[in-house]
Amino acid sequence: MADTKRMKELVDLLNRASFAYYAKDEEIMSNFEYDRLYDELVRLEEETGVTLSNSPTVRVGYEAVDELPKERHDKPMLSLDKTKSREELRDWLGGREALLSWKLDGLTVVLTYENGTLSKAVTRGNGEVGEVITANARAFENVPLRISFGGRLVLRGEAVIRYSDFEEINRQIGEKAQADPSSQETLYKNPRNLCSGSVRQLDSAVTARRHVRFYAFSLVSAEEVDFHNSRKEQFSFLEHQGFDVVPFRMVTESTIMDAIASFEEEIKTYDVPSDGLVLLLEDIAYGESLGRTAKFPRNAIAFKWADETQETVLREVEWSASRTGLINPVAIFDPVELEGTTVKRASVHNVSIVRALKLGIGDRITVYKANMIIPQIAENLTQSGSLEIPDRCPVCGGMTQIRSENDTEALYCTNPE
Repeated sequence: MADTKRMKELVDLLNRASFAYYAKDEEIMSNFEYDRLYDELVRLEEETGVTLSNSPTVRVGYEAVDELPKERHDKPMLSLDKTKSREELRDWLGGREALLSWKLDGLTVVLTYENGTLSKAVTRGNGEVGEVITANARAFENVPLRISFGGRLVLRGEAVIRYSDFEEINRQIGEKAQADPSSQETLYKNPRNLCSGSVRQLDSAVTARRHVRFYAFSLVSAEEVDFHNSRKEQFSFLEHQGFDVVPFRMVTESTIMDAIASFEEEIKTYDVPSDGLVLLLEDIAYGESLGRTAKFPRNAIAFKWADETQETVLREVEWSASRTGLINPVAIFDPVELEGTTVKRASVHNVSIVRALKLGIGDRITVYKANMIIPQIAENLTQSGSLEIPDRCPVCGGMTQIRSENDTEALYCTNPE
């Protein structure tokens, strides 16, 4: 694992140096240093048999297709049963050891390797049938194209776009719109939606530009490998093959509460979108002996953060115009304490949500922090529906227009300037 960790460091260093040199006309290391690190990476790739998709020693050939073919999964991909109770999570352990990890908020993907090479990638789809996205998976930033294990390996993981990459993509769209007012590209609303669209692109070059990453969370099968009945050993095996595994902690009934508290603190600054935790039994045979219900496997359970909600009064809706002409409604309400901070604003996103909530000034509303981070309106207790949608732009005074895209209504300024 130390070798693959060093390889990831080298790939990051070399790619940053190349970007600085070719895109910014800057040198952050000498040619001698670059060649030395490059040779070290080549040697490690030969020794480990692992080659990462973003390694400077390879160049991914991007592919475009007319449509994504469908394929049935060998085993149905079930959802997890859920709880918001920490005590219920502790009691679920039944005195056994388990792995507590992030429940990442992206798109689940199944990878298959044959003879050490990535041969197939399929989205979760409806759990029975998914879309084949092999070319796109080869463009994920951190997926190994080749691994040292030569047998057939099948694993599952989450494709995600980090918050920092998401914000940078939106920043670039904003700059493009400022330079070219006729640009039709609008800002993306959240990393999960952007990731879903990026993973399912018909052109893998687009996927590559979106900085999609993959975190393994389940080893489905590995030919003739003895994992000594341990999920932890499975994760260690995947790390040795060069995969990023979802961060986890080993827990028991006596340690799980502290572990949950630690994750709860960490999520405040965690760069990867997460909407909870997953608890997976360490004992593989015992977990599989529990079987499954019609909807859920019994060897794992998901923990969703219990959203803290507060009641308040809506005082104003501020219509905020972006550089693209999109005008987003922002709710202003009496300040409340949520998750340890004072909150008095929440994005309402678009006209469709304004109408669905039946908002009006003076309405009593409940608010919460989605995933303990982003303030949102949970419910409108009054539902007056009296809020007027402005017919003039708050910035330039030009006429506004409600446009409908994908069954979602949004407000735009019609002024081309």
